[in-house]
Amino acid sequence: MSQTALSDAAEPTSLIDPVREHVARADDHENAPAIVVRADEVQAVLSTLKTESGLDHCASVTAQEYDDRYESIYHLRKYDEPTTELSVVVPTTKDDPGSESAAPVYPTAAWHEREAYDLVGIEYEGHPDLRRILLPETWQGHPLSQDYNQDQPQIVTYREHERILEDRRAGPDTLHLNVGPHHPSTHGVLHLEVSLDGEQVADVEPDIGFIHRCEEQMCQSKTYRHQIMPYPDRWDWSGAGLLNEWAYARTAESLVDIDVPEYAQVIRTMCGEFSRILGHLLAAATYALDVVGEFTPVFQWGVRDRELVQDILEDLTGQRLMFNYFRLGGVAWDLPEPREEFFENIRTFLDGLPEKLQEYHTMLTGNEVLQVRTVDTGHLPAETARAYGCTGPVARGSGVDYDLRRDDPYGYYDELDWSVVTEDEGDNFARLLVRLREVEESAKIIDQCVDLLEDWPEADREIQANVPRTIRPESDREIYRAVEAAKGELGIYIRTDGTETPARFKIRGPSFSHVQVLPEMVRGEYVPDLVATLGSLDPIMGDVDR
Repeated sequence: MSQTALSDAAEPTSLIDPVREHVARADDHENAPAIVVRADEVQAVLSTLKTESGLDHCASVTAQEYDDRYESIYHLRKYDEPTTELSVVVPTTKDDPGSESAAPVYPTAAWHEREAYDLVGIEYEGHPDLRRILLPETWQGHPLSQDYNQDQPQIVTYREHERILEDRRAGPDTLHLNVGPHHPSTHGVLHLEVSLDGEQVADVEPDIGFIHRCEEQMCQSKTYRHQIMPYPDRWDWSGAGLLNEWAYARTAESLVDIDVPEYAQVIRTMCGEFSRILGHLLAAATYALDVVGEFTPVFQWGVRDRELVQDILEDLTGQRLMFNYFRLGGVAWDLPEPREEFFENIRTFLDGLPEKLQEYHTMLTGNEVLQVRTVDTGHLPAETARAYGCTGPVARGSGVDYDLRRDDPYGYYDELDWSVVTEDEGDNFARLLVRLREVEESAKIIDQCVDLLEDWPEADREIQANVPRTIRPESDREIYRAVEAAKGELGIYIRTDGTETPARFKIRGPSFSHVQVLPEMVRGEYVPDLVATLGSLDPIMGDVDR
């Protein structure tokens, strides 16, 4: 970590001015200015930055251990201007790894800090519910700490695993109901501990950690150049993996100053939007199963239309789901030959899409049963969405006009004509409507990309920059970058140590924040409303249990 005097920092100081008295020093992060503050002044600093500097989006929290200290890094941004960002670094000593909790300022930090405590071992004073989040409470040690013993036994008695029902939610009219972890309406291995007061939901506690992906630790053991890229596809098995690949590519390319050729940027933008369509079609199709019930035509239509997109992406990437098509500096290879046939297949899909989307609207948004179950249920106010770090269709369904494709441009998005879709109602119906309308916008983007690619001079079709065979960034460089994935903001933090592999690789999955906000949306509603609300968040558990 490169340390500088605060007065020497090259970044604008307007963000830092309100908290200058609390700042110990400035650090150099690649994407944003960074300040170091004391562990007992976290809430004062963050509260001031939120109210006076307008940093209302706590995008992520990264925890890590050095040889001489622990660190928590709060990645702050503005919802109205995401390129205005600041990293707040909170170091603690090795013998007492603890600091103030940010949760009273940014509610979304509650889960991030629980994860930091669980995996790294940092404790947060004033946290509303500091306990493990991915591992059982009986787990011994912290897996991402330097002294963690991977060979130690994890054996506990049955009594320690036994659930005591007489807890804070118990009462004369309270029923404890388990939903999941193996249930079709939980969209993966998610366990919901639901407390019912009569027929209404009194409280719900999402219980995650049933699929230990270990993605961060695996990426930390892989080389930047070739070995990390196959992993991002696996964070979202809805087919949106190309957008996840882009998140890593954007972060690593910014870290080592790689410029992607314009032609490759157009290809990335086109196939990224195909990937978004795959994710949104699956969300709509499975939502029909959640809400309307039985094996509805909408689910069959969704699978049918996804197959058409997968055929196109298979021609392009060689894969139907785990694409591994992006490369640092561009893409793996050019468009398939004959190009005219490939473009014709895309045009055929795009030409048939409006009629198919009208069928979706007839059977879904125009369906009286679905309307009764989704309109005015699962309400998420815009201020709550911001407080919990919601992004993507979940935030835009609450009127939060936040889309990194437009607000923090990358790829070829800023050269194309398209619109950010928002709905103001903030209910389950609004989130469904946003996704269906975004499919239309994705089709508009793809259509323009095809026009560009058809006319691109053959001599200028450069698919990849000249990237060194071995990438070994300088030691102690730090960066957080994000893209607009299908579920929302997918961010990656990387810290280097001078080797071919990252010293720290942190994934900020959008579904992590969305599952966290679920209790705020369902209290006072009924169990069927709970199912409809969870489905409207479109969570992917590989995006949660990273």
